Amino acid sequence: MVNKKKKWRGFQEFLYILPFLIIVAIFSYYPLYGWVYAFFDYKPPKPLSMDLFVGFKWFKTMVENPVKVKQILGVLRNTFAISGLSLLFSWFPMIFAVFLNEIKCVPFKKFVQTVTTIPNFISWVLVFSIAYSVFSSTGVINSILMELGVTTEPIMFLKSAEHVYFKQWLWLTWKNAGWAAIMYIAAITGIDEELTEAARVDGANRMQIIRHITIPSILPTYFVIVMLNLANFLTNGMEQFYVFANSFNKEYIQVLDLYVYNLAMGSGGYSLSVAISILKTVVSIVLLTATNKFSKLVRGEGFI
Repeated sequence: MVNKKKKWRGFQEFLYILPFLIIVAIFSYYPLYGWVYAFFDYKPPKPLSMDLFVGFKWFKTMVENPVKVKQILGVLRNTFAISGLSLLFSWFPMIFAVFLNEIKCVPFKKFVQTVTTIPNFISWVLVFSIAYSVFSSTGVINSILMELGVTTEPIMFLKSAEHVYFKQWLWLTWKNAGWAAIMYIAAITGIDEELTEAARVDGANRMQIIRHITIPSILPTYFVIVMLNLANFLTNGMEQFYVFANSFNKEYIQVLDLYVYNLAMGSGGYSLSVAISILKTVVSIVLLTATNKFSKLVRGEGFI
């Protein structure tokens, strides 16, 4: 009787998550059928037929064609630079959450959290509109600088290849830092208050509590997020770089996802773009497996 109840309870719990499994299957696994295009010389909107089958031609092109090799190496350089910069400063949302939690004025704290979280819900098109209004040749910053006599000609902040990686990291941080801090704030609220009270009794000040209690307590959350970022190292997204790209910075702003999109939209590059996407997926799975094993070695448990 007890076993039947357990089985029925397990079946009910499975039904709870079944809609989400169906959604994942439809939007994450079903599109993998499109991988077949990597083995054909496909050009939309022609129907797919075995006459167009070319086997591993597009995979070989990536290493045999010098032009493609040079392009892919440049794209990987951009991808690694931007992802590496994001990984290097991955501690910023954690520190931001720590100091945000230290704000004692509740209305001001909520105001700061709201203001820093809202940009996450703004599309990159709107972000670029803001950037254009502020940093274009006729934007606010250039108008102020020219009126103050700091410069006689507009500074091309957006139409420049200088410091492209750092600029894109700043926009990404501005957009996502508040949202990323939410996870750390949740982790901070889970810290046992008896620890902080005992520290205060022993004479610890706020900075000492942060250093010896708060940060060590949320480090496991930080490590999990870092490892997930490592697993997605080749995934930068393309929306941000698509809207900020122009003829002046294209060489440095074109990351792997944007390169795949440009190939797919260009003439004759659809099958090659799918082949590159397949390799990217394989590398991401390898990175995910490696970081999970590393997590087990270091922390004693994995995240999957």
